[in-house]
Amino acid sequence: MSRFFRSASDSESDSESSDNESYISDDDHESTDDEVEQEELGEAQPKKSRFLKGTGSDSDSGDDEFSRKRQVKSQKDKRLDEMENSIKAIESGQKNNDWGRILAEFDKLSLHVTKAVTGFDSIPVPKGYIKTIVDIDALLQESKNSKKKLNVTNSKAMNVMKQKMKKITKQYEDLVAEYNKDPEAFMEEEEEEEIIEEKPEPVKAPVAQIIDEEEDDGFTSVGKGGKRMVELTADNFFSTLKEVLENRGKKNTNRDDQIVTLQRLLKSARSPFQIISVLLLLISSRFDINLSMAGFLPVPVWKAAEKELNLLLETLEKNPQFVVREDAEPLDEDDKDITPAPGQVVALRGSIVSFIERLDDEFTKSLQNIDQHSTDYIDRLRDEPQLYTMLVRVQIYGEKYNMDNTVSRVVMRRIDHLYFKPDVVIRSIESSAANLLSKNLVSKIITSEEPSELIHQLCAYLYRQKASALRTRAMLCHIYHIALHKQFYTARDMLLMSHLQESIHQADITTQLLYNRAMVQIGLCAFREGLIKEAHAALQEIQGSGRVKELLGQGIQTPRYGQQTAPEVDQLERQRQLPFHMHINLELLECVFLTCSMLLEIPAQAQAGPNTKKYISRPFKRLLDYNERQPFSGPPENTRDHIMSAAKALASGEWERARDSILAIKVWDLMQDTEAIKEMLVQKIQEEGLRTYLFTYAPYYSTIGLEQLASMFALEPTRVSAIVAKLILNEELSASLDQVSKVIVLHQVELSQLQVLALQFADKAASMVDQNERLSTGGRENQKNHTHHHHHS
Repeated sequence: MSRFFRSASDSESDSESSDNESYISDDDHESTDDEVEQEELGEAQPKKSRFLKGTGSDSDSGDDEFSRKRQVKSQKDKRLDEMENSIKAIESGQKNNDWGRILAEFDKLSLHVTKAVTGFDSIPVPKGYIKTIVDIDALLQESKNSKKKLNVTNSKAMNVMKQKMKKITKQYEDLVAEYNKDPEAFMEEEEEEEIIEEKPEPVKAPVAQIIDEEEDDGFTSVGKGGKRMVELTADNFFSTLKEVLENRGKKNTNRDDQIVTLQRLLKSARSPFQIISVLLLLISSRFDINLSMAGFLPVPVWKAAEKELNLLLETLEKNPQFVVREDAEPLDEDDKDITPAPGQVVALRGSIVSFIERLDDEFTKSLQNIDQHSTDYIDRLRDEPQLYTMLVRVQIYGEKYNMDNTVSRVVMRRIDHLYFKPDVVIRSIESSAANLLSKNLVSKIITSEEPSELIHQLCAYLYRQKASALRTRAMLCHIYHIALHKQFYTARDMLLMSHLQESIHQADITTQLLYNRAMVQIGLCAFREGLIKEAHAALQEIQGSGRVKELLGQGIQTPRYGQQTAPEVDQLERQRQLPFHMHINLELLECVFLTCSMLLEIPAQAQAGPNTKKYISRPFKRLLDYNERQPFSGPPENTRDHIMSAAKALASGEWERARDSILAIKVWDLMQDTEAIKEMLVQKIQEEGLRTYLFTYAPYYSTIGLEQLASMFALEPTRVSAIVAKLILNEELSASLDQVSKVIVLHQVELSQLQVLALQFADKAASMVDQNERLSTGGRENQKNHTHHHHHS
């Protein structure tokens, strides 16, 4: 109830008394559930001396005591009866140790007492209530000492009761102490006390006046149910704050009202302690607005929370005598402002790192939910620098007070924001963070401005921490970043040394997605450096699975043949999706994979002959077979078509046509150094064309001139002889080089019938062994590898 509605004395004029009665009937007699919740101010109200009969701090003065008396009586009768019933119920619960009942009834009783001592016609705390508190406390002690087992619900209720009693006994400690001194005398006093009367205290301000002052502002604050809000003064600052805290999360609490109240509290907060206390609660209340996993905080709310978190950090930086930590003890000095003594540091309980993590999560969620091709998405991304600046700020705060847990969690978030970005973008986000922070805020652990060194420092910090999950994630981000910067061997060696590929299937799914991204990035890196075989090996597992979208967290598998996925699985899937700006382009990925497959597969097929069953790349072979079965193939339309027509041209030795098909693909423009990549591709096509030609036509020649080959494939004669020499060395081609006449002399090797059969037998034996392995150990391993990145319903 509003503070200024608490009545002062027994003396009021008739007219006022009738007024008051009308208020009471509205607000007190038939108060609805949600009002009850709003009125649960028990602990927040300033304690009254127990000798005062019906006084409150703010009141209207009047003369007619009689009408007041009459009204109090009716009011009290009703209250006292209800209290009496609750006390009886508690007593019977105590007899048979029914803690559930004791708890329920005690809550009711406390509510009645709260209303009785804070209404218009407040009464002192009833003696029966104090007696009940002492009795329950005694019973709790007894239960603690007795070894009797309680059932689950009962012991739960008992633990809740314990917590409640801690608070309540502290609140009424004077009265409890007095009762314990001499219970009988204490209980007898009750009767006499009724008669004692009190002169009214000096009036602070009449109700109307307070409301008028509110209206000067240009508006009247109106709470739920049309109640006018309490004016905030220095006295009731903490009681209002406490009321909001206690109502938080209750069923009928209006969250928006709570935020309005907290914002007004923030405006009226004077001391650092008040500001910090309000902000800790206000930021948490902001996040209460979106409690669902699917939705996201509305952008204006997110920005308000961000502003308040900045204010909180600023206040803490300016007032080092206060520190907010997760392991701080709750403060005892309720309802009082705290001014630390010089040199004393007051720890307040709160978790700044969870605030910033929640802000970050909500930012990601909003990006997941905004249409990625709209301008809204770009606008939302513009908030990233401010968010990143706050991460840096929280990290510096954590360093200052040696909160290792905070620092490592925030450093991980920083890496998450940076690892996939090119250097230019990292530089710009870092410099904007440096500009937004004041000059005296500098980190001790992260000192570099150079992007690759910065990422190295951030990751190295996490490698030294105990949490293995953070170490794994940092390692994968580091590998990704190095691969992005064309250092294939470094990235590959880091991955091999980390031994992650052995244990990754036990990691959580987001880490598995990160692993897949790092693998793909290593593959793309190898391709950019012209290492076709390595690129194919790195991309094969993921690209060959047919579920690339899901394995990279860039889309959700649509269930086939009318299958249904459980909604909660679907929900979790959606949460794991990466925001659009972090995606790896899937078309580019497929294009690189198929191009590598072509450059490896076509010469291999030519070498092995037409009837071979061995493939290097199964997905590629499948596409090629499908393409060859088409009765009519038109000009190539998409990336796949281009690669297929290039593959056919390459197989028949027409390297120029293959080159034109490959270079016509538009996706190459998405890669850095496009020209260099195209040159590399042309060279590879020439070389593989040469090898394919030699494998295919060797049986038909006795000698081939090197010059002739060089002009056919537009290669240097020295390069041709190097390629041929390598083929001869690897025994892939039975021939010899004649350096003098510059020709290749081909040796016609006719296999005897026995050799042919022996080769066939060796092939069959090898494939049997292979199949056998796959069925036993490999079967299980394979399954693991396929599900190893992704769970399916």
